[in-house]
Amino acid sequence: MANVADQATLKDVSGRLGNQRTGVGRRWKSLRRFVRTKPLGAAGGFVVLLLLFVGLFAGVLAPYAFDDFDVRARLQGPSADHLFGTDEQGRDVFSRVLFGARTSVLIGFGAIAVSTVVATIIGVTSGYFGGWFDIILQRIIDIWLSFPNLIFIIFVIAIFSRSTFNLVIVLGLLVSAGSSRIIRSVAISIKEMQYVEAARAGGASHYRVISRHVLPNVVPIVIITASVQIGAVILTESSLSFLGYGPPPPFPSWGRMLQESQTQMTQHPNLALFPGIASTIVVYSFNMFGDALRDILDPRLRGSR
Repeated sequence: MANVADQATLKDVSGRLGNQRTGVGRRWKSLRRFVRTKPLGAAGGFVVLLLLFVGLFAGVLAPYAFDDFDVRARLQGPSADHLFGTDEQGRDVFSRVLFGARTSVLIGFGAIAVSTVVATIIGVTSGYFGGWFDIILQRIIDIWLSFPNLIFIIFVIAIFSRSTFNLVIVLGLLVSAGSSRIIRSVAISIKEMQYVEAARAGGASHYRVISRHVLPNVVPIVIITASVQIGAVILTESSLSFLGYGPPPPFPSWGRMLQESQTQMTQHPNLALFPGIASTIVVYSFNMFGDALRDILDPRLRGSR
């Protein structure tokens, strides 16, 4: 009997290992198909992962601290000691570009996290319940969308402080209005499906229907919307920093580095060139990665070129 039990245990373990290998093989195959069919999206995804890595480990990767200054080494061109040169205060531009990636990660992903939660709650509830609740909520969203984003953010930041937390909350709330409209339209179409009607006819509560049937089908659209909008959020943060309403100094931001380089841009173009290139590549990569995810996750576009 013991031998039979041991053999059953071995078969169970071997079966689990086989399933794990099969799952890993499928994921690897899907990744290779994604790289082959969506090369620009794959390149964008690689840049996104690189941005996350640099943002998390900027303190280890940067050769200097972002606020280390040496007046004797001010306004030097690219060299072995300073790959991107130095600014007016002798600070290493390469190190500040790396730390600027951390600012983009914190504000970009933080604002998108806030936007995703708020937009999903508003969009799902508005689309599912409909009626007068949907009408009132959508009129509020209309007012919400009428705010000029950049001016409204400057207005709020001028009243409160220029902290990273306030910037994340304001950006997230502003972006969530447009996202909620997209999620609402998907929720409206899902609630008319036969399996949703069957669940409600069977006595399922609204909470159960939303959590078991509506939300799982909304998740792909939420992921697509978030991946596309994060590039716009990072660009907005750079614009605010350029205008002087971004995260407070001395912590670097690509937008502030562009603003600080205006007086020396003609004689020392490297001060504006490198943070500008970093911002451009990151925003473009998020856009390409978001488009590729949309083509894969959206059933209407699946299989398209």
